[in-house]
Formats: sequence, C-alpha cells, structure tokens
Amino acid sequence: MGRVQGKVAIITGAAKGLGEADARLLAAEGARVILTDIDVEIGERVAASIGDAARFLRHDVRHETQWRELVESVMHDYGRLDVLVNNAGVAALGTIEDTDEETWRLMMAVSADGTFFGCKHAIPAMRSSGGGSIVNMASLASLRGEWYVTAYCAAKGAVESLTRAVAVYCAQSKLNIRCNSLHPSGIDTPMVRGLATRIAQVRTASNLDRGRGAIGMPNDVANAVLYLASDESRYVNGQAIAIDNAISAASGWVPA
Repeated sequence: MGRVQGKVAIITGAAKGLGEADARLLAAEGARVILTDIDVEIGERVAASIGDAARFLRHDVRHETQWRELVESVMHDYGRLDVLVNNAGVAALGTIEDTDEETWRLMMAVSADGTFFGCKHAIPAMRSSGGGSIVNMASLASLRGEWYVTAYCAAKGAVESLTRAVAVYCAQSKLNIRCNSLHPSGIDTPMVRGLATRIAQVRTASNLDRGRGAIGMPNDVANAVLYLASDESRYVNGQAIAIDNAISAASGWVPA
C-alpha cells in the first residue's frame, strides 16, 4: 500500500473502463486523483464512490483551452501535478476504404490531439513539481495491422510516436519527467465489448471475438499504470509496453 502516496494524478476518460480502474487503484495506493470525462453523471458517481481522494471535472480532451484550464485548476487546488494518464479514447470500425472523414478526424482528435495537449500542458506543471510521470494509453492496434479499425490504428500510432518524442525531450532537458505508452489488447471494458459486438455482427475475424480467454481485465492495465506512476519505474522512460498475453510477440496466433 502507499506506492503513490501523496502524488496528484489526472486521469482522462475516467468515468468507466480503464480510466475508472486506474483512478480506483491509484487512489487506493495513496494518490489524490482528478477524474476527467465528458460523461458528467457517471464520472461524478465514480469519484464519489472512491471518496475524498477523488474529484471529478468535466473535460473534453480535444480542446487545448480546456487542457489549460484543467491543469491550472489542479495546480491552484493541489499545488502540484505528479502523474498524467492520457487514457481518453474512442474506437470505430472501418477499413481504409470505408472510413469516412468524420470518423477519421474524431479518432485523431481524441487520441492524438488529446494526448498532445495533455503532454504539452502537464510538462510545465510537473517541472514545477519536481518531476512526474506521463502514461499514454495506446493500443495493440499501433503494433499490429488491425485493418478493421484503420483510423483507430493511426491515432494510436501517433500516440506511440509522440510518447517517444516527449520522453527524449524530457530526458535531454533533465526535467525528471518520464513518458511511456501502454498497448493493451482486448480488455473487458464497455468500449471493447461494444466494438466486439459490432465486429461479430459483420462477421469480421479478430481476436476480440475468440472468446473470453482472449480478453484481459481492466486491472491488468491499471497495475501497469500504477507501476509507471510510482517511483519504482524511475528508470523506465520512452517505452511502449504491450499488455496482451503475448499476442504481439506471436506470429499468426491469438489465444482461443
């Protein structure tokens, strides 16, 4: 217990799924957590259930102004920022030929733009706090060619590359700020369950519809977030960490 005691953490997309699991675990390990999401009703309910260590703020990651206001608010109220988990994300089916412009721009705005703005505004706050850790939620889709979610793949690929650029910048600038990306495969969250259902409806082959054995649980990812948020990972920087039961390491194999 207490692996992130006294740290202040912002977690985006925290009303449900991976973000909720991250917030609950970090709070249980001693952090003060600021949950953000566009789903106010569920977000406030989750924060209330966590208790005094949690606070919810409505926040749309696509807009830089809202990022600036969020970080300023956290610094005013808590005096520091130690951890940012850029978790907010959306997914949509679509091949390279049938993905429309609206879907493409939404995927890029939430994942790529949102992560860019988050890193940009967290770094000065973390610098003044003496350092910190940024955890960017990418996906197995940025490590493999998942053709049925083309725009999502591209957006998460941007997150992966941005992570390395941020990590090198912070290391070379001696900012004591680390930046790593996590790459989960199918995890049992509302977003993945909804996507898997649509895939099954169009009879598209993927590891998401191979049965529950292929699906991880939110805490499988939250435990990695906790490690990266803690001082235990002080020498881990600029890494893309797969959480996928060896799917990305295999050739032509997925768990049944």
